[in-house]
Amino acid sequence: MPMAHMVELSELATLIVALVTLFIGRGVRAGIPGLKRIALPDAVVGGLLVALLILILHLAWAVDLRFDKTMRDLLLLIFFATIGLSAKLAMLAKGGRSLLILCLAILLLIFLQNLVGAAVALAYGAHPFYGLLAGGLSFMGGPGTALAWAREAEAAGLEVAPAVGIGAATLATIAGALFAGPISGFLISRHGLRPQDRGPSAISFAAPEQAPAPLAPKRGLDQILLSLLMVTVSVYLGEIINGWAAAGGLMLPGFLTAMLAGIVLTNAADALRRPLDLEPVAMGGEIALNLFLAMSLMSTPLLAIAAIIGPLLLNAAVQVLVILAVAYFIVFRLLGRDYDAAVTTAGFLGFGLASMPVAMATMDEVARRYGPSPKAFLVITLAGAFFVDLANASMAKLFLALPMFTLG
Repeated sequence: MPMAHMVELSELATLIVALVTLFIGRGVRAGIPGLKRIALPDAVVGGLLVALLILILHLAWAVDLRFDKTMRDLLLLIFFATIGLSAKLAMLAKGGRSLLILCLAILLLIFLQNLVGAAVALAYGAHPFYGLLAGGLSFMGGPGTALAWAREAEAAGLEVAPAVGIGAATLATIAGALFAGPISGFLISRHGLRPQDRGPSAISFAAPEQAPAPLAPKRGLDQILLSLLMVTVSVYLGEIINGWAAAGGLMLPGFLTAMLAGIVLTNAADALRRPLDLEPVAMGGEIALNLFLAMSLMSTPLLAIAAIIGPLLLNAAVQVLVILAVAYFIVFRLLGRDYDAAVTTAGFLGFGLASMPVAMATMDEVARRYGPSPKAFLVITLAGAFFVDLANASMAKLFLALPMFTLG
């Protein structure tokens, strides 16, 4: 096979490809009746198709496309800043019991994911730590968490750890995108669930499929500019908080601090009786989320998982069955089997199989189709941002304390 020709796209070119990807996904969903009936985001459909086209380009003409990640990372910060700006602290009391149940379900799921991964690794005669990489670290943690731990494992002598980490995380992302929306849509249709009547402070980025009331041009521009200012200030304050935390030896993810800054700003505005208009914030968050998801999925390295596809597919299949059981029998049932429980289940499936952006995109699609669920968005955001990483790291260290998982 001839040496591959590397083509690196700039930030602007990457953005153009991502926008085209969204239109591809929208067109494919509109043209295929089966996809129109399920809550599968346009970014997921288009992103996976573009990733497949890039793989074909590599195999047929030895051309490797590399996308710039700067704008993708910024879009993630913008999205979570809009989540923070949309979060009202008054909602916390409503999500207390639901948040506790969700956190317990997360702990159980990470434990089961690690057990499944270790069992598959041992069945193929591999070191059980590969199972942790293919378990909670990939499915609950996502590509970043998996690769961070994989580098440690590689340094300890597990040479294929990075391939296992990125392969498992890639399949996890695909599985989460494919299953989270349809399963939640099935629960809503099967049980005839409908959203409760909501006030104007809904956290959901989506409204039922109806045309919004038009804004007066000048007032609409003022609202958009104010929202843009608040989003950028939230991201900037998040960077400052990160710097302070790092100086004190505490490493915090950038999206978390951007969200925290947004929460402080919007609730301070409420306290001053100058509440922020959430409509342009919601629109900006939806745009940022879909572009981020498109950029992430269209650069999925499908070729990297080819060599170990067998055990990874077996692991992914069992992991899907495990999370479906936990999602239905624990999350959906214990949360009350109502509409909020169904949308929360969608988010749980999204970040339990893939990542928080997939969870949010899935809930956004479900909410746009069936109606908003502020409680679900708040509970999933709090659990996904505040609890998942800590729980995942603690569970991984618990497994590593066992002799059979020891590295080196």
